[in-house]
Amino acid sequence: MKTLLLSLFTYLLSAPILWASNTDTVQLHKHVLSLTTTNKARNHQNLQELNQAADYIKAEFTKLQGNVTEQVYKVNGTDYRNIILSSGPANAPLLVVGAHYDVCGNQPGADDNASGVAGLLEVARLLQNHTLPFRVDFVAYTLEEPPYFRTANMGSYVHAKSLAEQKAQVLGMVSLEMIGYFKEEKGTQRYPIAPMKLVYGSRGNYIAVVQRFGNGKFGRSFLRGFNQAATLPVKSLKAPAAIPGVDFSDHLNYWYFGFSALMITDTSFYRNTNYHQPGDTIYTLDFARMARVVDGVYQTILSLRI
Repeated sequence: MKTLLLSLFTYLLSAPILWASNTDTVQLHKHVLSLTTTNKARNHQNLQELNQAADYIKAEFTKLQGNVTEQVYKVNGTDYRNIILSSGPANAPLLVVGAHYDVCGNQPGADDNASGVAGLLEVARLLQNHTLPFRVDFVAYTLEEPPYFRTANMGSYVHAKSLAEQKAQVLGMVSLEMIGYFKEEKGTQRYPIAPMKLVYGSRGNYIAVVQRFGNGKFGRSFLRGFNQAATLPVKSLKAPAAIPGVDFSDHLNYWYFGFSALMITDTSFYRNTNYHQPGDTIYTLDFARMARVVDGVYQTILSLRI
């Protein structure tokens, strides 16, 4: 009861919204709370809790229109699961929207990456009554975190490889990677290269769209739409993948297989000091601004033209 009351109090503090929002902040809060209150951390070692998170996501996807599947694969004899909701014409060009549901080590992982999964579920809900000229696969990935990061055991690697093998026509991929942590104070935003502060500022109050050079038409189109749709500051970074942080999520595997992909992020450890720490709790998240991010993604997908 104490946890529930504290969570409700946290929600009420961050919930006031002064713009017409499509996103349901109550749903965002519910998703994050469900993912972060398992008995143990939802990591690769705690298979029961990892599967509990996967089952929750699957149950939420099942409430929506579309085909829900599991992409099961083995690592060292153990089954791990990507959970996928496919919506739209089966043979149409494909947009992938994804977020990983596992955590690193023994911590709640509210921002990393329950926030991204909550955003994924809410974007899927918002789009369910729209007819789009392309298919959307909403994918909740497993095993993004160490020790599997940058290996073929990442759920996103498995998914991207399957698309390449199918010779799927992929419009692009959007990775939702930590979208809930914002700060207005000066000095709350850091960068891999110090002079970047002169361009992007020192306040952690924006959402970033991160791409690599040569990301193609999809990246340009998505960024243009997101800049127009978002109701919070948006800052764009297009840079070599070698710059630390540019490829630090599931989008890197789509690049590997030749697909256009980008990451939407609050910049992770460059802002959030709770990164991979026990302090990454639901109480640190700004659900009002998270909702603005989700609204922006939703409106941008609606505006995409193929």
